[in-house]
Amino acid sequence: MGGGATRLYSTLTQTFSSSPPPLPPPHLGPHPPVDTNLDPSFCQEQKQTDPAELLRQCEEALKDSPPRFHRKFTHLNDGDSAPSSPIRVMQWNILAQALGEGLDSFVQCPLEALSWSHRKYLILEELLTYRPHILCLQEVDHYYDTFQPVLAGLGYSSIFCPKPWSPCLDVEGNNGPDGCALFFDQSRFEFLDSVNIRLSAMRIPTNQVAVVAILRCRSTGRCLCVAVTHLKARSGWEWLRSAQGSDLLRHLQNLVEKHTDRPTGAPTSNIPLLICGDFNATPTEEVYRRFSASPLSLDSAYKKLSQDGLTEPEYTTWKIRPTGECCTTLDYIWYSQDTLRVDAVLDMPTAEQIGPNRLPSFSYPSDHLSLVCDFSFKEKE
Repeated sequence: MGGGATRLYSTLTQTFSSSPPPLPPPHLGPHPPVDTNLDPSFCQEQKQTDPAELLRQCEEALKDSPPRFHRKFTHLNDGDSAPSSPIRVMQWNILAQALGEGLDSFVQCPLEALSWSHRKYLILEELLTYRPHILCLQEVDHYYDTFQPVLAGLGYSSIFCPKPWSPCLDVEGNNGPDGCALFFDQSRFEFLDSVNIRLSAMRIPTNQVAVVAILRCRSTGRCLCVAVTHLKARSGWEWLRSAQGSDLLRHLQNLVEKHTDRPTGAPTSNIPLLICGDFNATPTEEVYRRFSASPLSLDSAYKKLSQDGLTEPEYTTWKIRPTGECCTTLDYIWYSQDTLRVDAVLDMPTAEQIGPNRLPSFSYPSDHLSLVCDFSFKEKE
């Protein structure tokens, strides 16, 4: 067992043995500050973390838990040979700890299953199982004390943007505001630029945010624009989600144009887009139609799982609250269909796998399912 992995495992074990550390100031750049509450020797050793060993340690910590979902990749063959080095992308609303234990009221989920001492291993196990090159998370309220240091030890750089008025702050004993976080594998991508966005609706700032980054693929030299966002929740706010989506699309176009060598006024960009998020919107909503009809030529990767290639999954979230059962699709991975190809898509667990009490559970740490896709760059014409 490597010293770095052992120390990292110990850090995870001790994360919540005491009160949460104070929240550092929001960080807007690609390299967040080191949390001074962490063991300095751990910080020095974390580069040595062995992901396979850490995964085994997570599995050991969860050995008395029910089995996790067994999900398979659907590999897509469009006539081209399989890519030698696909880019794996994960989108996941991991459920803020303060909300899961406090405001979200999952009436069928035992409190023990919602404890951070259990959930943190399930979340990390999911990340280590699929090892994405690009990881887009929402409802992250343990960024500084868990996700940033742990994933830095696995070779990820990251950017975090908290919500201005996070509902987590209304929960006693919270760990600070939740927000969106973007992680990328530094061995695969070079950081070029980023912007943290407070989304607006009709020029009025809202409580929702997005992180956008320009990355350069080290193996191909090609650039990629990646965004992670979490739009306004609940019915009745469809108009606001639509306005937020339009604002995000505008920011994306501006950032891409800044990094594109092309004539002014050219209609499209040669930098592919990946937009991951919990849109809190079903495929019938206006914000979904805005993305589908955008001049940026976007498509939703998870439609590839359907037989006709035109239909979203039946659900990406399935929960039971006091108001009733909610089984619907709210989460998406949008991509530039002219410049990116979807090579594989992780399937959804069945209703039988999820179980009658739905999500979250002892088997799964969030009320949202992770979306995982493999992409490759299309050849330039």
